[in-house]
Amino acid sequence: MAANHTTFSPPYRTRHTTGGTTVVALLGEIDILTVPALSAHLDTLTAGPSPDLVVDLRDVVFIDCAGLSVLCRARNRVRARHGRLRLITDSARFLRLLCRTGLIGAFDIHPRWPEDVADIPAV
Repeated sequence: MAANHTTFSPPYRTRHTTGGTTVVALLGEIDILTVPALSAHLDTLTAGPSPDLVVDLRDVVFIDCAGLSVLCRARNRVRARHGRLRLITDSARFLRLLCRTGLIGAFDIHPRWPEDVADIPAV
C-alpha cells in the first residue's frame, strides 16, 4: 500500500527590510498542522539580538491554540532579546480570541501598518 503524503505550502511569506525590520505575513489557517513549520521559521527570525518583527495576520482565516502558542513563543523570544514584535490585524474575531484567552495585553497590535514600516511593500 502506498503511503499517503500530504504536502502544503508554508503558512507565511517573509520580507526583510533594509532598516532591519522583518515582516512575516501569515496566510490561511494557523493550526496544529501548520505551526511546526511556522514555529521553526519564527525561531530563526528571533534568534539574533534585538529582533524587530512585524507579523501581518490580515490573511489568516483561522487560528487555534497552537497558533496562539507560536505567537506567544515569538513574543517571549523577542522580549528576551530586547527586540520588538508587532501584530497587524483588524479582525474582531482574533481580538475577541485574545480577550477571551487573557492575551489581549500581551501583544503590540496595530489595525494597519505602523508608520515606521508603512513604506514596506506588502509581502
